[in-house]
Amino acid sequence: MANYPQIDDCSGVWKLKEVNDAVMGGYWRTFGGSRFIVGGGFSPGYDTVIDFSNIASAGNAADFGDLTLAKGENGCASNLTRAMWFGGNISASPNATNIIDYVTFSTTGNAADFGDLGAAATRSTGVSGNATRVVATEGNADTDQLMHFNPTSTGNATDFGNLSQARVYVAGMTSPTRGVFAGGFSPTLRNTIDFIEIASIGNASDFGDLVSADRKGMSTSSSTRGVYGGGLSATLTQFLTIASQGNMTDYGDLSSVRIEPATGSNSVRAVFAGGQVPSVSNIMEQFEISNGGNATDFGDLSVARYSTAGNTNSHGGLNEGYQGTRIAPIPTGLGVGQRALQAGGFAGGQTTIEQFNMVTTGNASQFGNLAVGSYELSAMSNTTRCLFAGGEAGDDGDTDRIEYVEFASQGNGADFGNLLEAKDGITGGSNQTRGLTAGGTNPDHVNVVEYVTLATLGNGTDFGNLSSTRRHAAGVGGQTRFIVAGGDVSNTQTNIIEYFTIANTGDATDFGDLTAARNVLGGCNSTTRGIIGGGKEGSSGVNKIEQVEIATTANSTDFGDLTAASQRIEATSNNISGFFAGGSVPGLSNVIQKITIASAGNAADYGDLFSARSDAAISSNGHGGLS
Repeated sequence: MANYPQIDDCSGVWKLKEVNDAVMGGYWRTFGGSRFIVGGGFSPGYDTVIDFSNIASAGNAADFGDLTLAKGENGCASNLTRAMWFGGNISASPNATNIIDYVTFSTTGNAADFGDLGAAATRSTGVSGNATRVVATEGNADTDQLMHFNPTSTGNATDFGNLSQARVYVAGMTSPTRGVFAGGFSPTLRNTIDFIEIASIGNASDFGDLVSADRKGMSTSSSTRGVYGGGLSATLTQFLTIASQGNMTDYGDLSSVRIEPATGSNSVRAVFAGGQVPSVSNIMEQFEISNGGNATDFGDLSVARYSTAGNTNSHGGLNEGYQGTRIAPIPTGLGVGQRALQAGGFAGGQTTIEQFNMVTTGNASQFGNLAVGSYELSAMSNTTRCLFAGGEAGDDGDTDRIEYVEFASQGNGADFGNLLEAKDGITGGSNQTRGLTAGGTNPDHVNVVEYVTLATLGNGTDFGNLSSTRRHAAGVGGQTRFIVAGGDVSNTQTNIIEYFTIANTGDATDFGDLTAARNVLGGCNSTTRGIIGGGKEGSSGVNKIEQVEIATTANSTDFGDLTAASQRIEATSNNISGFFAGGSVPGLSNVIQKITIASAGNAADYGDLFSARSDAAISSNGHGGLS
């Protein structure tokens, strides 16, 4: 089976036939969310605690809810929307349960009953290779039984087949088509690895061996690579290629011996959480699946524990679950594009690129990662390509890097070129041909405007100048004009609106004025109307939304209000609707708000980013400059 473009395998060349086969065959990956949920465990008694964190952004876990009963050594699996735990040890005799319970990733709360395994089982594991099937080991040391159930409904598990060898404490990893089971105990430590084809009920086959026999280690995966770590005596992490067969390879170390941790991944990053190290731990640590190397700190669980189980809605086994019934739609532009991309930002989102659909209400999901994380960066796009430029890169200071992604293929940012100088606080805009960046700081305010040709990799070229040095303005990028509104001039907020004709290099021309001087605001547009919202007047955030007609020159007029006073907010559009995302209110926000550009009125809630952030960059493949 051929590999195909996806977030964790974004290099190389794919034949169109291979891509079509993947789509028609039902194994084209659909990237999900980025929530890592850990449930149950022992600390020192069995507990019901479920907590969660954003696997795309290092940080501590927060309370999610509770399992239906206190248990440890339970198995787990997940699809794009649900997390499930099954079996496990409980305090009451006979000390094992067959219960399957579940939660919905998007909604915090307590678990609900799903159904039952075929028998009470402890030390189970599960693989979920697509949206429609979970395969679980029954978990007891004297059985090789595999069970399966459909995670989209509720009900009891039924027989799937058998492992190649009866054993307990098995670790599971998965691609969209194949489940792999590694290690275990019965009656001695095992180095066995075997696998199943998830779509076909039947017995497991031999795959290869672990580096050394082990149990009580855990595993996770990208769509192509399975990772095993921890266990009774080793700190090493090891990997295999799921689509082939062969032995595991050593490629890094955890910070210490970690027995019975929880694991999860977003197909790029692996996280190991809790376990015995040798005392009960709440530590979470991470490494990149494609690179390996030694693990680094991620954050802390809410409760120290081991014998716990972790789920994510973005691990490497997940695809949409359809079986060759249609071609997956690719978002298009020309004023009606579906896909908005937001990248970077202050706090949790500095490297993350996330996406949301501008036609269907709902939450954002991860698209990929920037190579260089930053905030106060700018974005530019045409119907096929989105660029992210400059920004403050933390301790490394400002960057001049320009990265790009293709809207149609989820993945990480690639090098496009460089700005004329490193800077942050930049304003960006574009039409189908050119992307422009204006102003910024490094370390003093600048008035430089530069441009790139979006279809061709290369460095920024001098375009002209703003009327004065400026940063933190809103950008409105029409088909013919690039409008820069507000911002601050030498640390003083301004109400100036000025514009450039995108096709002709040259300096700014006066357009009009905002109703008040303000900075750190967002702008978007249809083909005819520019929308400017949020920002800060003096020291206070505002909820104002104002409008201008792009083809004329005049002062802005009132449009409506955001749902809350929001500064350091970003905006984009699909020519029909405008979207304001994130910002500070004054705490960091994950809210996405929507307006209808043609009709003045207040913004309404649309959904949520998966990481609260401000000072990000956002653009789309259907904004008003592209029609």
